[in-house]
Amino acid sequence: MKMKRHIPIVLCMIFIANAALVDLKPVHAQQEIPSYAKWGSLAVKKTKEKYPDAAIVDYLHIGKENGSKVSTEKFKLWLKRGGKEFGVFVDIQFESDTEKLIDINFTETDR
Repeated sequence: MKMKRHIPIVLCMIFIANAALVDLKPVHAQQEIPSYAKWGSLAVKKTKEKYPDAAIVDYLHIGKENGSKVSTEKFKLWLKRGGKEFGVFVDIQFESDTEKLIDINFTETDR
């Protein structure tokens, strides 16, 4: 008889434990798109156009230089062409307030 009284309590405890486990699923935060993402895409695109026979093997956002009228996003891309690897610094200048593209400069480096 005592056993029959404990069955509902045990069942309730199992139900509550299962309900609590359901709430413990990991919550994944949405990744924010970095502010330089569109300029990084442009840097990759223009580098592919300038070096069509090279593969881009690495990409680095160096940083942003904020100006009152003109700002610059700076990137370094590592390329491989044949057996040679080299770096290309890509500086993208744009109007600070409108983000209108002004110029893109490429500088090759062996480092």
